[in-house]
Amino acid sequence: MVRRQPRGAELQSDPQFLLEGFSRAALERTFLNAVLTCVLAFLAATSLATGPVFVPFADLLDSLRGGDSEFAIIINDIRLPRTLLSILVGASLGLCGASAQSLTRNPLADPSIFGAPQAAALGAVLLLYFGWSEANSPELLIASVGGAAVCLVLILLMVRRRFSVVAVLLAGLALGSLCSAGLSMALSLSPNPFAMAEIVFWLMGSFADRSLLHVILSAPLIVIGCAVLLSCGRAFRALSLGEDTAISMGFSPSFTTFRAAIGMALTIGAATAVSGAIGFVGLMAPHLARPFCSGDPKAILVPSMLAGAILTTAADIVVRIVPSTNEIPVGVVTALLGAPFFLYLVTSRRAMFGSVHG
Repeated sequence: MVRRQPRGAELQSDPQFLLEGFSRAALERTFLNAVLTCVLAFLAATSLATGPVFVPFADLLDSLRGGDSEFAIIINDIRLPRTLLSILVGASLGLCGASAQSLTRNPLADPSIFGAPQAAALGAVLLLYFGWSEANSPELLIASVGGAAVCLVLILLMVRRRFSVVAVLLAGLALGSLCSAGLSMALSLSPNPFAMAEIVFWLMGSFADRSLLHVILSAPLIVIGCAVLLSCGRAFRALSLGEDTAISMGFSPSFTTFRAAIGMALTIGAATAVSGAIGFVGLMAPHLARPFCSGDPKAILVPSMLAGAILTTAADIVVRIVPSTNEIPVGVVTALLGAPFFLYLVTSRRAMFGSVHG
């Protein structure tokens, strides 16, 4: 006697049903990306118009087209580089956060678990400490990326005999703690209070006093790093099923970890060099996008980029409209949002025990 399958099972095994399901999911992701892009475009325009001097949108468009209005210098020399960097840095942090969570299958992970942000910050702070560079100097880019790259090389050397995701994470946490100790020592032994104040302000993260040169120098590294991470999407999806399953599907966990570490080193190093340390964006952005992506580790990458860019751009607008003697660092705003968000995730049963891939 042949047992008849339930109607639901018949539908789920029907190729046409599966095709419609995939098409619907693709349309939902496309719609989500379009909405996030529109929100980001609105915030970018608001960022260009907002500041001590409000710029009407008509004059804003004229200035961007190369007009000679009285607002052209404000827009092109001050606010345009700041807005572009807030988008680039936020997108890189959001993508790195989603990659770290997908790679480790841990919804509480962020890019700092690889030690790259701490190493990048230490490389830049050493230049500031010894007086070899100023806080808005392009030389910080080389030192920051170099610090992240050295951290990556040391991690690979430490785990070269037994390469695994766990070994890489443990080595990254150890080196990150060491770099954090180096940062604390630099602050404690700072030769003068002005240098210490400059280091502290830079570590809090800011897009102020940046020029198009910073955008030109950092954008290629950020774009390359993001491209590397986006190319890991299918591997992240396979790893969400377990390392053995990923290997059976033709994806190497060690090579995926290696590629992800390179992408994070490039993006985090370049972002830290031009903006300083901005925390919690890599943690918040993936969680804001995940409910709309069914937890798919590959589908969540682009929405996390857009969500990260929205967070940093919105935070940069906030610091300019809050009345204060000195401008509040962007990292302070993201920390005020991110710390309660993190506590919510820790106390949430879904965050602690739920599956990353839904």
